[in-house]
Amino acid sequence: MSPQLVPCGSTFVPFPRLQSSISDSRERVQVEFYMNENTFKERLKLFFIKNQRSSLRIRLFNFSLKLLSCLLYIIRVLLENPSQGNEWSHIFWVNRSLPLWGLQVLVALISLFETILLGYLSYKGNIWEQILRIPFILEIINAVPFIISIFWPSLRNLFVPVFLNCWLAKHALENMINDLHRAIQRTQSAMFNQVLILISTLLCLIFTCICGIQHLERIGKKLNLFDSLYFCIVTFSTVGFGDVTPETWSSKLFVVAMICVALVVLPIQFEQLAYLWMERQKSGGNYSRHRAQTEKHVVLCVSSLKIDLLMDFLNEFYAHPRLQDYYVVILCPTEMDVQVRRILQIPMWSQRVIYLQGSALKDQDLLRAKMDDAEACFILSSRCEVDRTSSDHQTILRAWAVKDFAPNCPLYVQILKPENKFHIKFADHVVCEEEFKYAMLALNCICPATSTLITLLVHTSRGQEGQQSPEQWQKMYGRCSGNEVYHIVLEESTFFAEYEGKSFTYASFHAHKKFGVCLIGIRREDNKNILLNPGPRYIMNATDTCFYINITKEENSAFKNHDHQKKSNVPRSFYHGPSRLPVHSIIASMGTVAIDLQDTSCRSASGPTLSLPTEGSKEVRRPSIAPVLEVADTSSIQTCDLLSDQSEDETTPDEEMSSNLEYAKGYPPYSPYIGSSPTFCHLLHEKVPFCCLRLDKSCQHNYYEDAKAYGFKNKLIIVAAETAGNGLYNFIVPLRAYYRPKKELNPVILLLDNPLDDLLRCGVTFAANMVVVDKESTMSAEEDYMADAKTIVNVQTLFRLFSSLSIITELTHPANMRFMQFRAKDCYSLALSKLEKKERERGSNLAFIFRLPFAAGRVFSISMLDTLLYQSFVKDYMISITRLLLGLDTTPGSGFLCSMKITEDDLWIRTYARLYQKLCSSTGDVPIGIYRTESQKLTTSESQISISVEEWEDTKDAKEQGHHRSNHRNSTSSDQSDHPLLRRKSMQWARRLSRKGPKHSGRTAEKMTQQRLNLYRRSERQELAELVKNRMKHLGLSTVGYDEMNDHQNTLSYILINPSPDTRLELNDVVYLIRPDPLAYLPNSEPSRKNSICNTMVQDSREETQL
Repeated sequence: MSPQLVPCGSTFVPFPRLQSSISDSRERVQVEFYMNENTFKERLKLFFIKNQRSSLRIRLFNFSLKLLSCLLYIIRVLLENPSQGNEWSHIFWVNRSLPLWGLQVLVALISLFETILLGYLSYKGNIWEQILRIPFILEIINAVPFIISIFWPSLRNLFVPVFLNCWLAKHALENMINDLHRAIQRTQSAMFNQVLILISTLLCLIFTCICGIQHLERIGKKLNLFDSLYFCIVTFSTVGFGDVTPETWSSKLFVVAMICVALVVLPIQFEQLAYLWMERQKSGGNYSRHRAQTEKHVVLCVSSLKIDLLMDFLNEFYAHPRLQDYYVVILCPTEMDVQVRRILQIPMWSQRVIYLQGSALKDQDLLRAKMDDAEACFILSSRCEVDRTSSDHQTILRAWAVKDFAPNCPLYVQILKPENKFHIKFADHVVCEEEFKYAMLALNCICPATSTLITLLVHTSRGQEGQQSPEQWQKMYGRCSGNEVYHIVLEESTFFAEYEGKSFTYASFHAHKKFGVCLIGIRREDNKNILLNPGPRYIMNATDTCFYINITKEENSAFKNHDHQKKSNVPRSFYHGPSRLPVHSIIASMGTVAIDLQDTSCRSASGPTLSLPTEGSKEVRRPSIAPVLEVADTSSIQTCDLLSDQSEDETTPDEEMSSNLEYAKGYPPYSPYIGSSPTFCHLLHEKVPFCCLRLDKSCQHNYYEDAKAYGFKNKLIIVAAETAGNGLYNFIVPLRAYYRPKKELNPVILLLDNPLDDLLRCGVTFAANMVVVDKESTMSAEEDYMADAKTIVNVQTLFRLFSSLSIITELTHPANMRFMQFRAKDCYSLALSKLEKKERERGSNLAFIFRLPFAAGRVFSISMLDTLLYQSFVKDYMISITRLLLGLDTTPGSGFLCSMKITEDDLWIRTYARLYQKLCSSTGDVPIGIYRTESQKLTTSESQISISVEEWEDTKDAKEQGHHRSNHRNSTSSDQSDHPLLRRKSMQWARRLSRKGPKHSGRTAEKMTQQRLNLYRRSERQELAELVKNRMKHLGLSTVGYDEMNDHQNTLSYILINPSPDTRLELNDVVYLIRPDPLAYLPNSEPSRKNSICNTMVQDSREETQL
């Protein structure tokens, strides 16, 4: 029945249930809790024991009372004048004045009353437990005789061993320290307590011995307190001069007893102290609060500390001059291993690094590390765990614990899985390993060696690597590797102050021409977003923050102007041979750089430095390079040229229509994980059925079972991974970015297993790149550095079977890069290994950069990007810039990283400075570096074998066969060890049969002879090629296009970041560009234009841009 209100006059009467509840409320009873604490005993217990502050006061009063009793005993000894004689009565009776006796009686009464009261309050049912306690017995011995003497005056001079109250004072002191730590809410140190106990025990032993000997010698030599003190110190220190000795047998017996007690008590105390000291050395102790408030420190939280991780952090952190006075406190739950302990004992680190064993989830350990006073906290995930998700969960909990304990402490967090990133959005700086890893691997496929470029930018170096090498490329590569990203406000800069009010491209070009610095980005004062190359329409403001690439920052640079007259006599020609040293004199000493400034007052932007020679006829003259305008001319920037896909102009109308029907531009409709940045990219109009995603299995929609059957127009990109995780999204998006032409979109094949058959089916023989992702299940190994064993051997197999395939590999440990494309007898690789060792001995942090696979961008380790997080402590913009370069974040108006290839038609530009001007004046691109490939001399025996075999095959004359056969033997005799034993035996067998075999006639003899010759002619590479072809035929795959001899094993590639302006361009150089955002040039008043762009238009970013 629903409640109702019945009208009654002008009031309402509630229904009966409400009336009953009101009447019930009048009968409620008030209940008082904890009534047991209101008794007299509980109140006394609360005051004397439970309450921390009142208990501390009681303990302090008791301690003072015991010290007072000992002091009164000393006063009684000093005031006493013992009578001459050696009677035993002097042992039991002493001379005690009446005031002194009164004070001692008062102290005894108070002490005994307090002892009985505390015993009553601590009583738990067993009276003998309270009575037989040593402190209670000592209290009875020292207090009861004085109380008895009140009623029996003849006993007032009775000797009472009051000096034993020192042991009661020691007991009170220990209790007082415990209460003190409880009162101030501080966890007491076991080491402090043990040291206090040891010192107090030693003092009590000495004081007891002094007073005992002095009293027992009253019937002997009548020693005073000072003589007794002298005897005790000399005796306990085992010196024993013998000038002061006891005479009576009682005193001698007492000395023996005290020595026995000391030999039992003190070793126990020292053993406990040594044990606690060793435990403290393991746990690390505490970081001083005084030091935390007066000095600066950062905290490094890790689950397990490895030597490589520690050295990477310390080298990168202390590479910055202003961090030299910082302390590093390491908080780790595991015990310090031997290698880490050895490193931390080096004086350079022992004074600045403190290791604490503890957990970030415990407030006590965070308090030990003084996290609330720390300048920053670095939380790193353990990437060598089998379960990386579990490792991320631990990292998340650590971040939450630190944020809860110290909300104002800046957090620098490393996470492994991208789906876990949104849990730590509150952190100041976050680096997600899989995001960066897959993005770099993807860009490596379209911009070669992007991983090497980013790795060098995020490492701190002076550019001194390789300067002692005799090879020119190593000097240039090592010097350019010292370039980093720095920032400065425009109005405070010598580099950029003169470009206020001018366009960004004008400032970037002229700053590079004049100072050798590369301006890559900008940030408004009122905006937190960084814009990479905002384009020629961006006008520089005085308050803008400029981001530039240089050897060192401007504040550490010195400038020297050279007179133009002195340089006028020197001919300015750029045809001085290949790649000269830069005209800018870079002195990377003590963090300073001296830069020679070229006088440009009498030279325009298109002056003689960047103009073409006037010699020659008009027929061979090429167009000159336009100057870079101070303010961009709207008419000179064609929106259609920047946004139209020039590759589509080359297609037929039918192809263009089919392409438009297949692709569209937009944002992905679904995000694989929370926190992924939306990216404008190429999309299909319709979702592909799940069954069609299996390349090796046919379905009702198509019947293809291998990559060749699909007929892809572009070369493939194969990704060999263990699982298809969410991080793969960041691999696909850069390859499908909206600014990439549709005709250059490479098909991506995910290979979850890599046996030879699957590799052949997915088209490895005609793929553009193969990316080998480090497998999570192999990242942990019992032996250090063995986690990469399986990956290295598998990649080496691919390297031998498919020599023309470009393989990009990810490793767990950077030290294992030396095993990539391993050739044991390659003299050049051995020389590079020696160079790496020399650079490491010089203290270089980038000794690994000269390994050919790393320099070429064919291998990298994600642990190299750990320095990105460390560098963010000084450069808080580095993570943002790196994400923009990799395409992980997109900011409106910010450019993107791409590349162009120098062809024969572009060699007329000649130098990097002229290329810089050409790009800035035409497309607004900003070059940041060069990827150069050079030929390497053939030193392997395989090449010699192949050449000799080909020469031997050119003739069939029987008379010349012996001659060629002898040449072949001479060319291979010194390299027999390079081939397998079985093949060597078969070649010897073939030679023996060809020389001594009987002469057969007819077709049978010719066939056998041909087989023997073919067996003899084959080299190891030809055997591997034959193996691959036979397997492809067995699987029903076409072998057309498989070229086993086309490889890049005899070339070396390297990166020149921000090279000098007069660096000569060479054929096949790949130039890294930061291209302006094409959508930034769209007029705001043309919405229909925007819609058309989302469907049909894309910027031309072809790799082979024709200038």
